[in-house]
Amino acid sequence: MKYLGLAYYNPEKFAAMTPEAVDALVSQCPALDEKMRATGKVLVSASLGEPDKWTTLRPRAGKVQVSDGPYTESKELVGGLFVIEADSHDEAVRLASMHPAATLGEEGGWAVELIPIGFYLGD
Repeated sequence: MKYLGLAYYNPEKFAAMTPEAVDALVSQCPALDEKMRATGKVLVSASLGEPDKWTTLRPRAGKVQVSDGPYTESKELVGGLFVIEADSHDEAVRLASMHPAATLGEEGGWAVELIPIGFYLGD
């Protein structure tokens, strides 16, 4: 089974952190990301760009409406994503628990949402 992991953060909490605290937090991420990838179960892993560069497309009156910004109003934003392949839900939770947003960043409002997906396009 494949799972989509969405890594969230709270932009207000993150912005309230000092640059030194952000650097200290972010510097821990590569080792955790590598540990998760080393399992061989990570199919995709990526950080997302700044929300002010996001674009939303919605159907409106038979046309595509294009607007700036995140697609929903929320206190949390998706900052990264990953796709893993696991043999069970328990294994998926174990693997997702390795992601930096699941183990670090409480002060920045970090969290991971794990969602089963029923299909996968790609290699």
